Amino acid sequence: MTKEWSISFRYWVLSVLIIFFAGLLWFGRELISPLIIGALIAFVLNPAIGFLTRHTKLSRSWAATIVLFTGLGGLIAFSALMMPRLIREIQVLFVDLQAIFSQTQETLSQPITILEWEFNFEYLMPDITRLFSESITAIPENAFHLLESTSKNLIWGLVILATIYYLLRDWGRLRDWLFDFIPTTYQPDFRLIYEEIKQIWQGYLRGNLALMLITGTLFTLAWLAIGLPGAFILGIITGVLTIIPDLGPAIAAVLATVVALFEGSIYLDISNFWFALLVVGIYMLLINIKGIWIRPRIFARSVHMHDGVVFIVIMAAVVLQGILGALVIVPVLASAGVLGRYIYHQLTGSPSWLPKKLEETTDD
Repeated sequence: MTKEWSISFRYWVLSVLIIFFAGLLWFGRELISPLIIGALIAFVLNPAIGFLTRHTKLSRSWAATIVLFTGLGGLIAFSALMMPRLIREIQVLFVDLQAIFSQTQETLSQPITILEWEFNFEYLMPDITRLFSESITAIPENAFHLLESTSKNLIWGLVILATIYYLLRDWGRLRDWLFDFIPTTYQPDFRLIYEEIKQIWQGYLRGNLALMLITGTLFTLAWLAIGLPGAFILGIITGVLTIIPDLGPAIAAVLATVVALFEGSIYLDISNFWFALLVVGIYMLLINIKGIWIRPRIFARSVHMHDGVVFIVIMAAVVLQGILGALVIVPVLASAGVLGRYIYHQLTGSPSWLPKKLEETTDD
């Protein structure tokens, strides 16, 4: 008969395992972002799998295959239809920005005299022509790095697709396997914790995707309606930057205002100055509609955190981890809050740690 491990030896083994898995996580840290992206996409697509398995005789494996390839087909078709338009819009915006830099350089090249002092601001702006020449010269040198980067991105794309497929197909079994590591006495508690955390992530991620889509559509239609050059790409930028509350759309609005001020409207017969004011006015109107009416309705049953805390943690995540960090930081903190509340109530011996809504759902 095998001798039972002593308490001290158990702690030693646990410490070794923690160090081993921490080292493994550090060694494979580049894999974390693709896995997170794949998990988020699978999480968003999971309701479609549930719908197919409930209303048809398809197995979960076949449902996952259908949803994944249908999504890929739709994405490819959408890209094929929209990519030419998107490329044209990017070219228009690029030409506009180049013209803005050239005009600004020309303006700053003229010295300004105040009393006896002469100020020359010519060197405040970079030489766009020189920058383009250097970029073109560097293309042959960077060709190998470009090929290497493209190959690596292709591999990461395959990792993301594999993660999406296997999570969609086997998440139920994987979840039960993870729960089996928890002592039987505490499994009901952790299943309830899982349900609450799932509600948080569902509400926040789907809410953000809906908000980005609605915001991008509204601003794209508004900029197209008034004839703003590069309206399509500027609307997309506004929608994507909605992930950063307040500051993201404001950055897109500044870019749109600069384009309006220097380029004017495609077909409105007003001066560039008044057109830029019109762009600012439309931005203020739409951003208030989003903040006062759209956002509260989308997130009404999602994460309950103070707006100031959300703003600070998202800004910190953008600086430290980029857009992906900004997308997941709020539900991660909210999930940590659920675990912290459970631990606090267990330590203090409080009778109930569940929110009222989840208790009612669980009782049903």
